[in-house]
Amino acid sequence: MMEWYEALALLVGSIMVLMALGMPVALAFLGANILGAWIFMGGERGVVALLNNGWGGLTTFALVPIPLFLLMGEIFFQTGLGARMFSAIDRLLGRLPGRLSYVTVLGGTGFSTLSGSSMGSTALLGSLMVPEMERRGYKRHMSIGPILGTGGLAIIIPPSALAVLLATLAQIDVGALLIAGVIPGLILAGFYVATIYLQTRLDPTAAPAYDVPKQTAAEKVWLLLRDVVPMIGLMVVIVILMINGFMTPSEAAAFGALGVLILAALYRCLSWDAVKRSIRGALRVTLMAYLIVFGSATFSQLLAFSGASRGLITWATGFELDPIMMLLVMFGVLLILGMFMEQISIMLLTVPIFFPLATSLGFDPIWFGLIMLLALEISFTTPPFGLLLFVMKGVAPADTTMREIYRAAFPFILCSLLVVALLILFPPLATWLPGLG
Repeated sequence: MMEWYEALALLVGSIMVLMALGMPVALAFLGANILGAWIFMGGERGVVALLNNGWGGLTTFALVPIPLFLLMGEIFFQTGLGARMFSAIDRLLGRLPGRLSYVTVLGGTGFSTLSGSSMGSTALLGSLMVPEMERRGYKRHMSIGPILGTGGLAIIIPPSALAVLLATLAQIDVGALLIAGVIPGLILAGFYVATIYLQTRLDPTAAPAYDVPKQTAAEKVWLLLRDVVPMIGLMVVIVILMINGFMTPSEAAAFGALGVLILAALYRCLSWDAVKRSIRGALRVTLMAYLIVFGSATFSQLLAFSGASRGLITWATGFELDPIMMLLVMFGVLLILGMFMEQISIMLLTVPIFFPLATSLGFDPIWFGLIMLLALEISFTTPPFGLLLFVMKGVAPADTTMREIYRAAFPFILCSLLVVALLILFPPLATWLPGLG
C-alpha cells in the first residue's frame, strides 16, 4: 500500500505530465483518474465503479445554473444589448475625466460576470476599448489597467458562472456563495472607481477630456431608463429573488435568460442568427464545465480512497500553524498556480484538497469559497507570468511593453488584496447576506 504522499504525487504528477504533453485539462484529469482507479480500486472493476460515480456527479440540480447564466451572457452581447449599455454609460458620464476607464469597469464587469471567462473578456475589451482610448489620448495605464481589473470584480458579483462551478465542485450552497459576493463586490467596485479618480487627479493628462454632444437632464434620464436600467435591473432582480428565497439559483438563472431574450425582442435586436451564436457559445463552455465537474468528482473520490486527502490534512495541521497562516499558505499556492494555469483547471486541482483542509481549520465554507475566488482572479494578473497579462499583450497595440502592462495591473491588484484583507478581518462582509435567507 502506498503512503499518502506517494499516492498524491502519482495522481497530481500524472495530471501534470499529461497536460505538459498537450492533452486538454479535462481529459488529462480523466486519464489520471482512470490510472488511479486501476491502481487503488482494484483494476477494471474499480475503473467502472469510478466512472459510474462520476456520472452521478453530473446529475445534480446545482449544475443547472451554469448553462443558463452562460446563455444569458451570450444573448446579452450577441444581440447588441451590451453595446447599447456601453454607449449609454459613456454618454451619461459626459465630460468626466477618464470616463472611458469607468465605462470599461462597468461594462466589462457585466460581460465578465455573465460569460464566466476572464480571458475572453480581456481579449474582447482589449481589442475594442484600448484602441479607442489610445485614439482619445489616454495613457496606457488608464486603458489597460481597468480591463485587467474587471475580472476580480466580475468573478464575485452575481450572477457568476465561475462561482456556481466552484460551489458545485466544493459541494457548498450555490445561492449562498453567489449572494456572499454582493457586498465585497460593491466594495471592490468602489476601490476601482477611487483608483481611476486618483489617477486622473494626480495626472490630468493621463485621460484628456474631449468634446461630447451636450444633453439635457431629460435626455440623460431617458437614456438611463432606456439603455441602462433594464440591463442592470435584470441582474439586481435576480439577486433580490435569490436573497429573499423566492427562487433557487437554477430558477433565477432561467428567469435571467428569459429576461434577456424578452429585452432583446423589445429592443428589436433579437435575430435567429444571434440566438444560434448564443446557443453555440454557451454550449461550448458548458460542455467544458461539465467535463471539469466529471473529472473533479472522480478525482475527489480517488484522493479520499487512496488516503491522500486525509494524509495531507493530517500533515498540514500537524505544523500547529495559526489557521490564518494556513489560509495565507493556500492563498499563495493559488497565486502561483494562477501564473501558469487557467482558473477552472486550478479549481479542479485544489478544491478537493483545500476545502476539506479549510473545514478542518474551522473556516466558514462560503467565506473561504469567496476568498478562493478572489485569489484565483488576482493570480491571473500577478507578474511576471499571470495569464491575463499575456492575453493583454496579444491584443494591445504592437508597441505595448510588458513593463507597461505590469504597471497598469498593479493598482487593481492592490484593490483586490485590500478586499481579501477586509474579508479576513471582517468575515461578516461575506456571511451576513447569505445568513438573511
